[in-house]
Amino acid sequence: MEEKSLKPLFSIPVIVAALGYFVDIYDLLLFSIVRKPSLTSLGVAEADLLSQGEFLLQVQMVGLLVGGIIWGIMGDKKGRLSVLFGSILLYSVSNIANGFVVTTTQYAILRFVAGVGLAGELGAGITLVSESLPTRLRGYGTTLVATVGLFGAVVANFVVKLSDWRTAFFIGGGLGLLLLILRISVFESGMFLKTKEQNVVRGNFFMLFSNAGRLKKFIGCIFIGTPIWYVIGVLIFASPEIAKALHIVGEIKAGDAVMWSYIGLAGGDLSSGLLSQYLKSRKKVVLIYIAITLLFVLLYLFTSGISATQFYVECVLLGFGAGYWALFVTIAAEQFGTNLRSTVATSVPNFIRGTVVPITLFFQFLRGHTSVIYGALWVGVVTVIIALVALLMIDETFHRDLNFIEKE
Repeated sequence: MEEKSLKPLFSIPVIVAALGYFVDIYDLLLFSIVRKPSLTSLGVAEADLLSQGEFLLQVQMVGLLVGGIIWGIMGDKKGRLSVLFGSILLYSVSNIANGFVVTTTQYAILRFVAGVGLAGELGAGITLVSESLPTRLRGYGTTLVATVGLFGAVVANFVVKLSDWRTAFFIGGGLGLLLLILRISVFESGMFLKTKEQNVVRGNFFMLFSNAGRLKKFIGCIFIGTPIWYVIGVLIFASPEIAKALHIVGEIKAGDAVMWSYIGLAGGDLSSGLLSQYLKSRKKVVLIYIAITLLFVLLYLFTSGISATQFYVECVLLGFGAGYWALFVTIAAEQFGTNLRSTVATSVPNFIRGTVVPITLFFQFLRGHTSVIYGALWVGVVTVIIALVALLMIDETFHRDLNFIEKE
């Protein structure tokens, strides 16, 4: 009877990780939602809103890239809880400070610092949940964390509608500080504590490059997620401009596009996680959702003259197709041993977030030589091809026992 119990899914580590990811997504997507009103209030010209917004998004993503390495190593050296406390404190304080900016330079600095802080949340939470739950429930646990967390984007959009962009940053920081208090009740991973007692190297980032097999898996883990951040960082971020090129009837607001796409992402994460449990495979489901993403990208980019409501439905569909984020991070956590698990699970999602920088630069280049629509299309085709190749480089890990270590 105990073997079939779902009670561990509602344990403190799972609940706190889910709420942490909720706050993480709120803060991570808030800039995309307030891009136009915040930059306009700081005196940025209408013609420069997209390019300035892309620059600030790139700065934030570079912060995530740097933070992913820092927090990942710390998670394996000092423990999963050290990351959960440190990261949330840093991004909460920086987001409160973000509400006081008066120049784009200040904005950029604080977006970088917030990015560093945001980098630690998901990887540490998924690592802790993966190591705390029995193998049969691991996929359900990480799916629950991601599904709850993604609704942070929905709340962020409503907060902006009911207040202003500065207040939205204050609220995000405040939510983080409240969560910090709740985390006092969370306990450390038993697997980590067991590994800590052994004489093994922990959190050595360079071990990922010292072995060809590990490096291949690490690269594969990163690039299977490229279509996800192509959808978020290009198609949804630039949705007002894409809608204009498609002659959509009615005004398209970036905040609403983000909200509807993340509702789709939540549905996709829930369904892909359940499908993974049903098929007893991670890789098969990722392949299915990459194919779905490509289908909905084509629908999004080549359906013109529709209403704003229909366009937002397409945003939901895009999000659904890209909704294998929980599987993506779970796969990363399952590929490597306990002494490197936090390093990988924290750095991988932030490395893929960091690819927003070259992806948006590539988009800028292509749209300058073709158009917004065809520039977005070719970027999408490239990211899908990269993801399919990367999928061949990783192991199937559905049944894997995570209680093992990586040898030097």
